[in-house]
Amino acid sequence: MKKEEIAERVIRVTARELKMSEDRIQPEHHFAHDLGADSLKAIELVAAFEEEFELDLEEEEALKVKTVDGAVDYFAELLPE
Repeated sequence: MKKEEIAERVIRVTARELKMSEDRIQPEHHFAHDLGADSLKAIELVAAFEEEFELDLEEEEALKVKTVDGAVDYFAELLPE
């Protein structure tokens, strides 16, 4: 899967889960500091990403991803192009 498609999907899921407009989310945004995702929301985001990308993620590893761009890179490594 191309990084552009992954980025679109990460932003769409993030916007839905955090109840905000997609155009407010930038690649450099930190999920907690910039977007307000507390620890519970972070876990919910991991679950939503699992569903979106049809993956079974290692939660502890996935929670180390802190930014939108970091999530895109993380999924780019897991998903075949």
